[in-house]
Amino acid sequence: MPESAVPAPQRAWPAALARAVALTLHVLHGLWTVQWHFARWDEAQRRRRLQAWAQRALAILGVEVRSQGEPAARGCLVVANHVSWLDILAIDAVAPCRFVAKADVHRWPLLGALVAGAGTLFIERASRRDALRVVHQLAERLQAGDRLALFPEGTTSDGRTVLPFHANLLQAPLAVGASVQPLGLAYRPKGAARQGVQRHEAPVYVGSTTLLASLWRVLRAADVAVELHWGQPQQAQGRDRRRWAADLRTEVARLAGLPPPVAAVSHTGDG
Repeated sequence: MPESAVPAPQRAWPAALARAVALTLHVLHGLWTVQWHFARWDEAQRRRRLQAWAQRALAILGVEVRSQGEPAARGCLVVANHVSWLDILAIDAVAPCRFVAKADVHRWPLLGALVAGAGTLFIERASRRDALRVVHQLAERLQAGDRLALFPEGTTSDGRTVLPFHANLLQAPLAVGASVQPLGLAYRPKGAARQGVQRHEAPVYVGSTTLLASLWRVLRAADVAVELHWGQPQQAQGRDRRRWAADLRTEVARLAGLPPPVAAVSHTGDG
């Protein structure tokens, strides 16, 4: 049975607006916390506060979180498919990570400053020199024991498939012998079984959709659930970064309940 989209039950706009106000206040409180407290907290305290903040943000949005499998311990790179700006909140709500994100994210209203303050590493995707800089940063943070996360597709998809993985940032775990954990993300209606092959349209953030328009769509939707399916951490075991990226893409698609990629090797490049 093919993957299908379902109409989303809608909240009345006054209820959605009330949630928008609550979320704005929550984001402002998060910014205040990052500005005035993060510098004096140790890493464990920061992770706990970040996790609690993400859980509360999802609760305000009315997004249910379902997690299966075990997130890896520290010193691991998590790679996931990318459907929505909600992906970061969902991952942090279960296993706080230091993310690698496009430089564009830094320019998002309020949220950009918040994710920057939480330790996100920003990359100019079109610049190979900048990719090399981020590879060095990733390698250092992996050796320091951080749990890192990135979306190797380099952009969001519509949730029907997993786009080709860019392989360049996998040079970091290759260089230091670190593990990579595949993670499959899927958005479904609340109550929908994994094998029900239904997906939820509201969180999808692609094309010309603005962040505010996407946020309002999520606020209006009354039945969004996000599934996180954690795979087994793996090492390169003799694979170069392109082969590894192709294999990880296939595993992420399987975990997300999506069809296996077609010609994963030939379509996967450094990007």
